[in-house]
Amino acid sequence: MSETASQPQTSQTNASLYARHSPSFSAKLFPFAPEGFKAFGEFNVKALAAGALSVKTKELIAVAVAHITGCPYCIEAHVGKSKAEQASFEEIFEAVTVAAAVKAHSAFFNATNALRVYEGSQQPDLVPLANIELAEKLEDVNEDLYSSFHEFLHKSLVGGRLSAKEKLLIAVGSALVEGSAYSIEVFTRRAKEEGISIEELAETTLVATVLKAGSAMAHRVNALQAFERE
Repeated sequence: MSETASQPQTSQTNASLYARHSPSFSAKLFPFAPEGFKAFGEFNVKALAAGALSVKTKELIAVAVAHITGCPYCIEAHVGKSKAEQASFEEIFEAVTVAAAVKAHSAFFNATNALRVYEGSQQPDLVPLANIELAEKLEDVNEDLYSSFHEFLHKSLVGGRLSAKEKLLIAVGSALVEGSAYSIEVFTRRAKEEGISIEELAETTLVATVLKAGSAMAHRVNALQAFERE
């Protein structure tokens, strides 16, 4: 190996892809699409403002959704805003655990699709509503794993520092961003049984939407870094 080849490229290997950036750097793309950036900013403010849901509840939904998208910028921003709304870290951790349960729920119920494929199903509907009940057959495959999953799900959603209703609102928002039709169906039904209103569902949807879009918006700094990198 040549000496040149063995030397690290400091500018590349030591560069962080997730460093904090100054507001001026984050705003560098604004002049190139001002109306679009302004519209998003207005949507962000309105989606997270108090309404049928409090700002604190919306911020806890936002924290959970940020853990679904995996956006570190969003996690930092919304944990900070939740703290400013007097959320304890115990409440924040419960919200994160709900997000983890929803991601697990999505994968778990997709196993019903795998089961149908394995059994040779040729039906045209790839995600039938009946698959939710079909999931019970998975207990026959491995009762221990089936029971362990449901125990985790139950413990994640039972009322604690956050109420069961708050956790189900978080679950619905997380399911919308996770994009699992099974999870959206199951958690929305359960949230309705827990007493959420249609207004609360609508606001949860908007929080989930702005966080999913916000992840892409936050990552504009990564795109700009890549564009400007020598």
